[in-house]
Amino acid sequence: MAHTIHVDVVSAEALIFSGEAEFVALPGEAGELGIYPRHTPLITRIKPGAVRIKVVGQAEDEFVFVAGGILEVQPGSVTVLADTAIRGKDLDEAKATEAKKLAEESLTNKESKIDYAKAQAELSVAIAQLAAIQRLRRKH
Repeated sequence: MAHTIHVDVVSAEALIFSGEAEFVALPGEAGELGIYPRHTPLITRIKPGAVRIKVVGQAEDEFVFVAGGILEVQPGSVTVLADTAIRGKDLDEAKATEAKKLAEESLTNKESKIDYAKAQAELSVAIAQLAAIQRLRRKH
């Protein structure tokens, strides 16, 4: 029997994914993280991007977009806690493109009274979401 690790991806709204996996990859704060069963315990922040889960007995990887969050790794489990998490199949390219456009306009409009840190964060999330959509599209 292959070694597996239990993976939970949880957003503020719902449990997005729960199941056994052979491998998990996601964007850590210091770079891309790859987690296999019996990984050393770890807690770290994650950046906006795609969580790729190699599900046991499934040919296609499972993708979940997260807009940042916290990762906890134990030898037998991986937990991703995200404010926002969207299943790969539910990503909306038009919506992400519009969010990117609005954030860019907010940053370039010198007369608006905006929170630049918030606009920059929104732009970062929109760009990461579009990258995740492109990555998912290449897989199919």
